Amino acid sequence: MTNKERRNAQMAYITDEEIWEEQKICRKKLQQLNFMDRSDFEGIRDVIKDLFGKSDGAFVNPPFYCDYGKHIEVGKNFFCNYNCTILDVAKVIIGDNCQMAPNVAIYTAGHPIHPVTRNSGYEYGKEVVIGDNVWIGGNSVVCPGVHIGDHVVIGAGSVVTKDIPDWSVAAGNPCRVIRAVTEEDRQKLFRGEKIDREAWADIAGRMTF
Repeated sequence: MTNKERRNAQMAYITDEEIWEEQKICRKKLQQLNFMDRSDFEGIRDVIKDLFGKSDGAFVNPPFYCDYGKHIEVGKNFFCNYNCTILDVAKVIIGDNCQMAPNVAIYTAGHPIHPVTRNSGYEYGKEVVIGDNVWIGGNSVVCPGVHIGDHVVIGAGSVVTKDIPDWSVAAGNPCRVIRAVTEEDRQKLFRGEKIDREAWADIAGRMTF
């Protein structure tokens, strides 16, 4: 097997010239994205559509960093705020209506624990899967191999090392489920504060679930 084939199979691999060439293509696109006019919203959307392996109206606030881009698949209405990093050695699959706050990092890349093995140059990638309607708070880290379910909120500053189930509010280092998302949360804005009547009337008229 080639190292590219090994990487794509989530096996141990070494970054060789073929893989470096793939990363060069990505870095050229990132150079364009990260130095373009920040008010050129349509231009940013076009670059993201070209960069990602799959997207539907995605928007990213530069700067943004990744390894390949083509291994990132996002659903409808994806929004990623400033200074996010996705190390997409393996697939990163994100569902519809997901939001990532500033400084979120998603890592699929890893290295062997033992220094002798690690110094050999071998590494690996394990895919990350994130469901629909997920909000990841600022400065959070999602580690290799993690699956986050649908309708999940990850609190700011979390380090997600294990899978998170559907309909959960989770936070901490390591990230743990704090409670379930409930019907009572529909009208909540911030802590115990409720959404005002005008905004709620608009939201209620547009609810899909």
